[in-house]
Amino acid sequence: MNGHRLGYVRVSTSKQTTDQQRDALEAAGVTRIFEDVISGSKSDRPGLKALLDFARDGDTITVVALDRLGRSMTHVILTIEELQSRGILVRSLRECVDFSQPVGRMLAGIFAALAEYERTLIRERAEAAREAARARGKQTGRPRALDKAKVEQAWRLREAGFTPSEI
Repeated sequence: MNGHRLGYVRVSTSKQTTDQQRDALEAAGVTRIFEDVISGSKSDRPGLKALLDFARDGDTITVVALDRLGRSMTHVILTIEELQSRGILVRSLRECVDFSQPVGRMLAGIFAALAEYERTLIRERAEAAREAARARGKQTGRPRALDKAKVEQAWRLREAGFTPSEI
């Protein structure tokens, strides 16, 4: 393996310890470990962010389990997808998945397809909700900042030579 051998550990509460995860990663040859003590449901994870900022093409990130990488299966898949697009390999000890190997690359392809499917479902659900709201006469999207009278006044000021920032 070329590049850095990086690892990431996470526990949910300060009552838990990262020792077991750290020991497993060190036994797997990881030389630098990033850590968070925060619930997996939280999106703001400074240790994971630092790892993602630090990792470069050719590096390998090892985790004890794939669920350490994200707050949901979709988030895990998107994180793996992002890492792979940057040329960063991912290994998971519990699932015995190494994305540098043929089976791991096949799983990465399946994960990418699942992520795309999930994104499509989200878009379709959002569009169906917008259509249902429109059918009921409800405003969708961001509310207008200006009412009709203010818009007309702005156009009159523009035609009178005022700049947009002055208006």
